[in-house]
Amino acid sequence: MKQTNSFKDIGSGEYYTLYKWLFLVVFLLMSFTSMAQTGIQGTVSDPDGIPIAGASVIVKNTSNGVVTDFDGKFQLDVPSTNAVLTVSYIGFETQEIPVGTQTNFNVVLKEDLQELDEVVVIGYGTQKRADVTSAVSTVKAEDFVKGNVKDAAQLIQGKVAGLTISAPSGDPTEGTQIKLRGVSSLTGGTSPLVLVDGVPASLSTVAPEDIETIDVLKDGSATAIYGTRGTNGVIIITTKKGNYNERPTIEYSGYSSLSTISEKMDFLDADQLREKYAEGYEFVGANLQDFGHSTDWLDEITRDAISQVHNLIFRGGNDATNITASINYRDLEGIFLKSETEKYTGRVSVNHAMFDNKLKTNIAVIASEQVFNTLGDGTSFDPYIYRQAIIRNPTEPLYDSNGNWFERDVYFYDNPVGYIQETIGENRYRNLRFDFSMSYDFNDDLTIKGLYTRKGNSNIRGFYRTKKHVSTVKYGQDGFASRGTDDYRGNYGQITLDYDKKFGKHSISAMAGYNYEDNVNEGFWATNRRFPTDGFDYNNIGSGQGLQLGEAGMSSYKNSDKLIAFFGRVTYNFDDRYLLLASLRHEGSSRFGKDNKWGSFPGISAGWRIDQEDFMENATWVDNLKLRAGYGVTGINAGSNYQSLSGLTYGDYFLNNGNWIRELVPSRNANPNLAWEKKKEVNVGLDFGLLNNRISGSVDYYQRTTDGALFNYSVPTPPYFYPTISANVAELKNSGLEILFTVVPFEGENFNWTSNMTYSTNSNEVVSLSNDQFQLTNDFFYQGYTGEPIQIETHRVKEGEPIGNFYGLKSVDISDDGVFMIETPDGEIIPATESSADDRQVLGNGLPKAYFSWNNSVSYKNWDLNVNLRGALDYQILNFSRMFYENPTVSYNVLDTAFDKVYGKAVLNDVQRYVSHYVEDGDFLKIDNVTLGYTLPKDALKFTNSFRIYLSGLNLATFTKYKGIDPEVNRNGLSPGNDERDKYPSTRTFTLGINFTL
Repeated sequence: MKQTNSFKDIGSGEYYTLYKWLFLVVFLLMSFTSMAQTGIQGTVSDPDGIPIAGASVIVKNTSNGVVTDFDGKFQLDVPSTNAVLTVSYIGFETQEIPVGTQTNFNVVLKEDLQELDEVVVIGYGTQKRADVTSAVSTVKAEDFVKGNVKDAAQLIQGKVAGLTISAPSGDPTEGTQIKLRGVSSLTGGTSPLVLVDGVPASLSTVAPEDIETIDVLKDGSATAIYGTRGTNGVIIITTKKGNYNERPTIEYSGYSSLSTISEKMDFLDADQLREKYAEGYEFVGANLQDFGHSTDWLDEITRDAISQVHNLIFRGGNDATNITASINYRDLEGIFLKSETEKYTGRVSVNHAMFDNKLKTNIAVIASEQVFNTLGDGTSFDPYIYRQAIIRNPTEPLYDSNGNWFERDVYFYDNPVGYIQETIGENRYRNLRFDFSMSYDFNDDLTIKGLYTRKGNSNIRGFYRTKKHVSTVKYGQDGFASRGTDDYRGNYGQITLDYDKKFGKHSISAMAGYNYEDNVNEGFWATNRRFPTDGFDYNNIGSGQGLQLGEAGMSSYKNSDKLIAFFGRVTYNFDDRYLLLASLRHEGSSRFGKDNKWGSFPGISAGWRIDQEDFMENATWVDNLKLRAGYGVTGINAGSNYQSLSGLTYGDYFLNNGNWIRELVPSRNANPNLAWEKKKEVNVGLDFGLLNNRISGSVDYYQRTTDGALFNYSVPTPPYFYPTISANVAELKNSGLEILFTVVPFEGENFNWTSNMTYSTNSNEVVSLSNDQFQLTNDFFYQGYTGEPIQIETHRVKEGEPIGNFYGLKSVDISDDGVFMIETPDGEIIPATESSADDRQVLGNGLPKAYFSWNNSVSYKNWDLNVNLRGALDYQILNFSRMFYENPTVSYNVLDTAFDKVYGKAVLNDVQRYVSHYVEDGDFLKIDNVTLGYTLPKDALKFTNSFRIYLSGLNLATFTKYKGIDPEVNRNGLSPGNDERDKYPSTRTFTLGINFTL
């Protein structure tokens, strides 16, 4: 058969006639289709009227669609008036809109309140809330604590059940104290691992105003994939980022704050002291004689502190690149003179997609510089100054007759104002972090990701006490200076391979990864004295004559460590009903002994979405009902480098052949078996959502056991060459209940009210402290210390008892002559003067048994009100201030209650003692934060897209029976509940702020 390829051959005869008719039919169909197409246009915006760039607008059941431009606008041809538009964007509810005869659309998307669809950040990845089988909490920016917060952690204070966050110090350079689910170690800290955009960091790495969400991984099955880092939980901070096809926007947030001392102790003022003189009271010693003046020493060294914070964020992007840039400025004053800090933080993040979005890259830089004054050598606050202000005689003057600081040659008794004014100090802290990440999608199922971070920080500090400073005068130093540097640098890298596949009712995802981290720390410190002038201070430290006289000091250090890990995770979902997660991390650390450098940390959890079962079909009021159970193992890394190795240090000098030689002496025993502390945790939880999620929450119960907890044990010398050794011996356990309950009582167009409550309990026990190889002399040891002049431990840690027990004399009465009467463990009542160490007993516990919070968010039209309350229950506090200053027999100023009758019988006439009279109940309820805001209506805005102004109060009121300044005291370590007499007082803060978007 003849082949033809020419148009001429086709265009003849019957073939020509056939093709002619076919072309005619196709042309007519295309014409009719063209005639049926309707051109429409419109905009897509959020409830505040801000255009949404990158929103998807698609004709339903077709591939015909577009995305909105920078201004939220779109144009689209639809086939007919019967077409339906599907409009969607991440974080908002999808809307379906019939086209009809309308050609111009103004689409307002509602925020997606379905928690099950939100994405939760977990270890090395993300997961839908509905698929989460571990104890994970998420707090978004709109729910953060408002106002002048110390760091990122305070943003979620009272928002996460089981996570306790406190700010016991009012020092603006101090951060928060964090504890998740109690105590898990005898020597390790309680701070959780903090990740900022996936990289280990500190809470101060980014500005609080630059944070989008904070996720908290609480149980072992969630944190096992972080191995030794995950024991105390994981806080994952996600910063604000730009989106593709996002029109350029500028966001500003700023505020000014006024902070005051929340409470003051009532010490005798000059008039009260003179009243005591008039009553014939004779004070001990000469410190409280009347010098004829009236000085409020605390007022002289404190002030009302004014602070300001400004934050600017730029975001924008096209279909291939987006950028986020921010700058944050913080100028914070402390309530003490010379306790202020200034900090700049900048962040730039650029994302770029190529090859049809298969390859995505990110480059990010975070840099900051913080400068703050120091009243101590390297520290912003010197507690000695505060103590001198509260105990000083209020009748003494500031200056003597010669215009010098009024001083008296008395031990531990100095003019606090002179102490501050004759001190010059500064710390300059710089931080720089560079991130580069890349991901490549091989297909819809397989993705490889890589991340590298280079980070470093440096601290340069200088400190000087002038020639007139009381300490340099007392000790003949003639001026004292110090200069020091601390430098850190580290590398962090990880690579992961992710696989996701769905087939039928089965969904499976798998991830495998490798992680490398190294850290180097080094520093130098030098001191000198005897300066010719105060003009040099610490900037010319070599000019002091102390160097030539052998009075100068010098030290330096350097240490490094490495951590390597291989990890993986598999998740399985069957029919959106049955969920399973399993993970494993194999980790090695240079900090441990040669025989135990590697450890494995498994985690497994399962979930059952009961609401998806057929038997729940008629329970339409149930939106979510999921049962969870998990088990995980995490570790605790050694607290310091080289802990498994033998150590030597310099000791005394000795004379050898006419030369003075300094000896080397042992400082640490080697322990090649030193290993991880392993914490095993079981968690059972229930998530629920009812009545369109108007009622929702979760309940979790957990049990934790720590095996091989590190502690120092006494050993014989020889065979050991140092009298103690660090070993994995002790066992601890704790358990608790966590409840999160959220209800939406009102939800309407103009009025909305959301109420959120958390409640958590925790109890712990020291199971054992010894084993066959290493034993304590007794089954207990002491912790905590009162300081001078009492000089005794405050706590006992004992097998079979909880951590945090106060241990001292139980006072039950007072004698007629003013001496405490003590009840011994045998029930005998004796005077305190006849008591011994054997008469001590448990007096209470410094760790709360329960924490609670109640957060309310109310909005009416353009007004919004947020009220946060929180508290703690069933714990005690040792009130150091009363123990030392509620005693009229001392030779310095005292509390006005020192002259009250103890037990209603007699005024105290005894030496200062640690007795149960000063151990008080610490239960409290705080009105922690109240914020009232107003958002300008859209039609009132001319130059901005949004504008909000607010007034906020932080730490507004405390309801408690505790007689100290603040019942929220230090709860870290093994001696919790000690309300130290020298701590920086907490503050009450009022803030006025604005937010707007351009």
